[in-house]
Amino acid sequence: MKASRYLNNEGIFIAKGEVKGVSCINKFGYTGDDVALSTVETVWDGNGSVEVYPYPAAGVITVSDNTTDTGENVVVEGLDANYNLQSEIVAVGGTGTKTFSRVFRAFMESTENGDDVGINQGASFAALIKAGVGQTQMAVYTIPAGKTGFLAKIHGSSDRSQGGPAVQFRLKAREFGGQFRIKGTYGTAGGNQFDYEYPVPLMFPEKTDIRVDVFITGGSCACGAIFDIILVDTP
Repeated sequence: MKASRYLNNEGIFIAKGEVKGVSCINKFGYTGDDVALSTVETVWDGNGSVEVYPYPAAGVITVSDNTTDTGENVVVEGLDANYNLQSEIVAVGGTGTKTFSRVFRAFMESTENGDDVGINQGASFAALIKAGVGQTQMAVYTIPAGKTGFLAKIHGSSDRSQGGPAVQFRLKAREFGGQFRIKGTYGTAGGNQFDYEYPVPLMFPEKTDIRVDVFITGGSCACGAIFDIILVDTP
């Protein structure tokens, strides 16, 4: 059957791995700290230290030590130097052996973390597992080599009740070698959420960086974002 049919109607079979050449990724993020008034910040755990996701240069993974989780294993998922999918298990306080060009998810292998666990890519901050959460929450993704990504749905929310600040969500993408461009702007206010399902999915070629940023007026609050991408093998 054609991939287009599964993109629209057969998501359960994609999730089960029963569609040849088609897979999926669900990305979700939550700001670890309130987004400050009139600043642009990426929806990710590390926004309290680095507002916009930094996309570090390729490098090996180091996992920062802390007082409660030393020696516990962290599974790091991302892309290798050629933008192919890869993962590696690195202990808290340890250093990996594989080179990563992108990190888009990390999680504790067998226990929740009692303290923050920072993940560096080379010499730069790349991901953060907040204390007690057990895995990263970062609305950041890069389309792997040999894949075309189809973004099917996006969701955003803030944690303030009625009367809270206005929040503008910005879906941004950067094709390989290019610059980030806005692909969608979505406004909410007073703690409301938005959901948008694309009748014709947005298409992104291999190696495209994708992230969700937020811009707040009238106050500050924490924000969350979710998006779903179907990945199709490039002929």
